[in-house]
Amino acid sequence: TKLALLGEFEEKRFNAIGPTIGEELKRKSLWAMAIVLIFIVLYIAWAFRQVSKPVQSWKYGVAAIVALLHDVSIPTGVFAVLGHFYNIEVDTLFVTALLTILGFSVHDTIVVFDRIRENLKKAGRTTHVDFEQTIEQSIRDTMARSINTSLTVMIVMLTLYFFGGASTKYFSLAILIGVGFGTYSSIFIASALLVTWHRWALA
Repeated sequence: TKLALLGEFEEKRFNAIGPTIGEELKRKSLWAMAIVLIFIVLYIAWAFRQVSKPVQSWKYGVAAIVALLHDVSIPTGVFAVLGHFYNIEVDTLFVTALLTILGFSVHDTIVVFDRIRENLKKAGRTTHVDFEQTIEQSIRDTMARSINTSLTVMIVMLTLYFFGGASTKYFSLAILIGVGFGTYSSIFIASALLVTWHRWALA
């Protein structure tokens, strides 16, 4: 062959990604995200223990987890479609992107919840109307901050996607999708769940 004419070659390294490695990556990824989610629930329940009324503090943690599951499921679904049609592989860099999305989204959600906690103390935590109005006011207070922060990250990820290397292209795409939907869930899912639970408690 033509390669033989160039002389002898010495194989320095050989990598193979098979079904076994894929299953191991999947298992470790699920364990990592499960541990992260458990610690998030415990932390939020502890941090919001002083505002256990009218909604119990652990429900803040559950609401945050529901929002986070939404945030990681969207990019995972997108990459499943891309993998089916364009043979894009999910690797450890994608898992890193998911964990990054979790960290960013939970921070965004906690910012909204923290404003709810502050406004609840001011409102007195007495009536159904007060609670819903407090949630609405808290969202208004933090919406501009959430959108501006997310836009900043998304602009950076867009730049990295179009002008970065091939190795970081899909990493930046995953974060771009996750941050966008994470901002949406922090405002419209996590807080809305608190209102829904409160209504159920009053029914």
